[in-house]
Amino acid sequence: MKTIRTQDAVGHVLCHDLTQIIPGEYKDARFRKGHIVTEADIPVLLAMGKEHLFVWEKKPGMLHENEAAERLADLCGSEHMRRSAVKEGKIELTAEIDGLFQVDTARLKAVNAAGEVMIAARHGNTPVRAGDKLLGTRVIPLVIAEETLRRAERAAGEEPLFRLLPFTLRRAAIVVTGSEVEKGLIEDKFSPVVAQKLAEYGIEATSVTQVGDDPARTTKAVLDAVRNGAELVVCTGGMSVDPDDKTPLGIKNTGAEIVSYGAPVLPGAMFLLSYLGEAQVPVCGLPGCVMYARRTIFDLILPRLAARDPVTADELAALGEGGLCLNCPTCTWPNCGFGK
Repeated sequence: MKTIRTQDAVGHVLCHDLTQIIPGEYKDARFRKGHIVTEADIPVLLAMGKEHLFVWEKKPGMLHENEAAERLADLCGSEHMRRSAVKEGKIELTAEIDGLFQVDTARLKAVNAAGEVMIAARHGNTPVRAGDKLLGTRVIPLVIAEETLRRAERAAGEEPLFRLLPFTLRRAAIVVTGSEVEKGLIEDKFSPVVAQKLAEYGIEATSVTQVGDDPARTTKAVLDAVRNGAELVVCTGGMSVDPDDKTPLGIKNTGAEIVSYGAPVLPGAMFLLSYLGEAQVPVCGLPGCVMYARRTIFDLILPRLAARDPVTADELAALGEGGLCLNCPTCTWPNCGFGK
């Protein structure tokens, strides 16, 4: 930092805020720390009584916070994201589309460990809507050693730290199990709930098929749905360990690859996820809690299915931490700890 005459300050960077006071009209920082002085600023500064300024003395190997912030934001990603203008070493990214926000957790941690820079983001695998804030970056000091920034860039690697995948799955079939439903002894209240959840992601329930308790009919209904263009098949009910609950068997007999039967999530422990055929069509078995609980395992997995992002058994197992819904009086999901 050095002191120079205001008339000589064009092109230099201010090291502190400069407040302007106009009695009865204005009192605020007229020029912020980090501002690069222009020719037009000189008369204003002189009128504020600033005949000398404290400015940053740029040295080789050092970067202004705004220069560094642009490079830091370059590590984050850009597809389907909108970047804010840089201000005081800060840049924010917001969603341009509805989609699934994903984070490379290990590389993000490595960047934040580089020192003097930071990136704070939403949790990964979170559904977002166009206009939602995704992340914010900040360079901590006013000036930063370029080598520090390079260290962060090396930690980030070549690929973006974040992705925003659009929801592209559009057609789903619902297979309703239970002889009591098929015989009309009780009303089917399950498939309307599922259809509403699908609609949250632009997915249409193109068919609803009742199959009773016969696993062979469940198998046939799933295969028929896929042949008819379903990109997702959801089987409702019959997922417990009772002898007459045979939905898992019906799904298995389609030849689908079972990823997991069971998940460390409450509500939703008896959830089944599988993928069928070369097209890897997701086939899910939903436990009864999906019908009455506000948010369940299905709400955690559906955004990924809607974005055509394959889910692994390891990822399901990792849901144990955060997999307990607290059933809050006012539900704020996905802006809560459920599934995080």
